[in-house]
Amino acid sequence: MTPDDAARLLAACSAFDNRQPSEIAKRAWASSLKKIPLDEDCFDAIARYYATPAKDGARLWIQPADVVVHRTTIRKERLENFVYEPPAGLDDPDYLKRLRGQQYAVGAGHAPAPATAPALTGGPVKAVARALAGIGREVPAEDDEIAAVRRPGPLGTECPKCSAPIGRPCRLSSGKERAPHAARRGETTDPAAEAAEFERRRTAARDRLNRLTPAEREQLDAFHAELRETRTP
Repeated sequence: MTPDDAARLLAACSAFDNRQPSEIAKRAWASSLKKIPLDEDCFDAIARYYATPAKDGARLWIQPADVVVHRTTIRKERLENFVYEPPAGLDDPDYLKRLRGQQYAVGAGHAPAPATAPALTGGPVKAVARALAGIGREVPAEDDEIAAVRRPGPLGTECPKCSAPIGRPCRLSSGKERAPHAARRGETTDPAAEAAEFERRRTAARDRLNRLTPAEREQLDAFHAELRETRTP
């Protein structure tokens, strides 16, 4: 903005606040608004400033910063419903340049701004579509809900051995997780074979205890003593 442009702007301000523009004032305004061209938005900014009630009830003279703020607001309002218009075809090598050019044209008022916001296209995302599909449907019974969460594999059923619920792993008597029991995997078990396997493991454990060295037995006794202390309420 040149000093002569600033003089025209100050003349418009004087119509509202009766100021007396001077040579110094127009040069000061031109220096403050050197990056702002004199256009219709500058005059509209002055009119908007004086048409807006003062917050504290005291109206001050408009300053260059007020012109910049209101002019920027006016141009942003034109871009509220802006829609980029791509060229024909699939490629747009000058996208950024074209986008900025269209935004400047609409913001400056050289091109008409869309009066309404563009309508959304396409369907909802998958999660929303699934949620919408359940509206109005009957709430399933408890048995249906259990069937819905079942899945292939041992964890899809309740364990008959340790009563682990659906979806949860089997556990030992100590509470530690273990591989699914044979019954949960659908395998038949032989009680006699299980008893024989249990006896085999107990015999192996007894033999291992008998082969402990004095130092190893001392460490084992200390471990058992510490374990009993932690379990004592």
